[in-house]
Amino acid sequence: MPTSSPTRIAQLATGLALCSALGLPAALAQTKPTAANTLTIQVNKPGAPIAKTMYGLFFEDINFAADGGLYPELVKNKSFEIQGQHFIGWNAIRGGAGLQTYTVVSDRPISATNNHFARLTAAQAGPDAGLVNEGFRGMGVKQGAEYTFSVYLRRGAGSVSGLRVALEEQGRPGSGPEAATSGRVLAETQLTGLTNEWKKYTVVLKPSATAARAQLKLTLDGAGTLDIDVVSLFPKDTYNKRENGLRTDLVQLLKDMNPGFLRFPGGCIVEGRTLSERYQWKESIGDLASRVPLVNRWNMEFKHRSTPDYYQSFGLGFFEYFQLSEDIGAEPVPILNVGMACQFNSSEMAPMSSAATGGSGPNAPAAAHNHAEDDPTLETFIQDALDLIEFANGPASSTWGAKRVAMGHAAPFNLKFIGIGNEQWGPQYLERYEPFMKAVKAKYPNINIVSSAGPSPDGELFTKATERLRELKAEVIDEHYYAKPEWFRQNVGRYDNYPTTGSKIFAGEYAAQSVAIGSPDNKNSWDCAISEAAFMTGLERNADKVIMASYAPLFAHVDAWQWTPDLIWFDNLKAYGTPNYYVQKMYSTNPGTTMLPVQRGAGAKNGAENLFSSATADDKTGEIIVKLVNYSPEARPVTLSLQGVKKLGKTGKATVLASNDLNAVNTLDQPQNVAPKNESFTVSSSNVTYTLAPNSFTVLRIPGKR
Repeated sequence: MPTSSPTRIAQLATGLALCSALGLPAALAQTKPTAANTLTIQVNKPGAPIAKTMYGLFFEDINFAADGGLYPELVKNKSFEIQGQHFIGWNAIRGGAGLQTYTVVSDRPISATNNHFARLTAAQAGPDAGLVNEGFRGMGVKQGAEYTFSVYLRRGAGSVSGLRVALEEQGRPGSGPEAATSGRVLAETQLTGLTNEWKKYTVVLKPSATAARAQLKLTLDGAGTLDIDVVSLFPKDTYNKRENGLRTDLVQLLKDMNPGFLRFPGGCIVEGRTLSERYQWKESIGDLASRVPLVNRWNMEFKHRSTPDYYQSFGLGFFEYFQLSEDIGAEPVPILNVGMACQFNSSEMAPMSSAATGGSGPNAPAAAHNHAEDDPTLETFIQDALDLIEFANGPASSTWGAKRVAMGHAAPFNLKFIGIGNEQWGPQYLERYEPFMKAVKAKYPNINIVSSAGPSPDGELFTKATERLRELKAEVIDEHYYAKPEWFRQNVGRYDNYPTTGSKIFAGEYAAQSVAIGSPDNKNSWDCAISEAAFMTGLERNADKVIMASYAPLFAHVDAWQWTPDLIWFDNLKAYGTPNYYVQKMYSTNPGTTMLPVQRGAGAKNGAENLFSSATADDKTGEIIVKLVNYSPEARPVTLSLQGVKKLGKTGKATVLASNDLNAVNTLDQPQNVAPKNESFTVSSSNVTYTLAPNSFTVLRIPGKR
């Protein structure tokens, strides 16, 4: 097309306007197209369908992602059940006529599993006889919002007539076990009618002001003894207004991504530092008060970010994960322990059993679930997987299906995927995977199994695992890669030569690291995000081989993180998406239905001269979707030759994510520093010319059917 044609002038004007909107010099938009910048999109030769699960989410409870984050319970250690640290999160009030004693006891507890509670004794009546809960780096509360406070109380000897409850701003920091001080009172009430037996009390608190760091203060009314357990402060404003729901703004950020799947609960917490610390899904369902907390595998992993108060309450458990998947329209992808603790820690392994090695299946003896089992064999882990599928999909007449129904979800969750092991490697994993896989397939042949290729994207262990898993006809092989931004740009063709038949690929964990893997100095920079966008064109071009992909980790609390970078950051009140989040969202909200082949002019490969591209057809909307990454400080005109397109429309839509500064990041104060901008552009023929902004990721939606 001649550059002086009306169409070219209109396209150039669009590019100039876009550069202006992005704050870019207009002169940068005037570079002429070259042969290498001509992309032929073969609309009439469609490739593989884009899997509905192509772009999804990986959730792990790291960086306070669950307790203190997505799960909005404001009280830390509400049931005093954390072994060896029963008062973690709690402090006695300092000064005045305080408590005579406060201790954790097990005398006639609420239940066999929730068998610890706090016993408070005051020698004399006074306003300072009590405890303060600090929350998760404070408690975020909003003015006028409603918070349900509940507690189990039992009166002992003496004349305690009630419990005073106050929500207040945190006072000055102190040290030692008796370090709680008070700030401005935000809400308060008094509970009366105490009895000599356990009784649950519930009241609604409505703060008079917003505070990011509030605390909960409980004091005795009168002298004597009072037993306290299961202390909860929970916002009424939860997603879908559920009683044990999730934090609204964080769920909305996930739903806005239109994710194809949700992988949970991890990640390395699936494995645990030891097998006794592994995640056991059966301990995460049922009555909230009976879910026993467990040390979080990440609490002491990094000396530079030690978090000794990091525990899992399991208020967000497998039932809630399945509900969340349903809420955001994502396929649930639970990952289960394969009988191996984290190989970066203890490498503890459950022994193989004769029944397991002989081909465990529906006719093999079922290993009974035992919460206190000290030496589980592989059979225990296999049975847990079979029971999980029954919990998700079984009828009300089944043992585990009945438990789901009792929790309030009569319909099956329609589980289609299950992961065997998280990130294990070596022959020890493969010898456990095989009987595990055979047992699941024998009873549930339609379940797709996700297997592990290990923590590295190459090397001898990776190669051997991949070869063996393909021999075993694994449906999905999970590959992980954390690397510098340039690795992602250089490996855009990673899957070009993978087999088109047999096992499919799940890019289960990936993120560009601005400094180094595991460095506390990593940033969610635009350089990292645009490099991931470039890499993802290679995933989309190979949709016949790659059917799932997810960035990791998902969430991080700004005051309580262990690992960087992360997709979404939050504090106790606010949250924001990183540039990486917007890259993921632009892919997941523009997936298309069918892959379209893209060829560069002059025989250039994808990524040559730092121009990256992929294309799909969206048969639902009748559009051609083109994704373009210009990793260059200069604007770049491109020509898109749409071969065989039909019923071409006149106006296209562009979504552009760009920044002149590759080190740019988003923050709580500047959440939109790097964020997408929407534009429209004119389409007058099947040769569409468009000018890409410098350092940009652009999604074009062109009306045209194939």
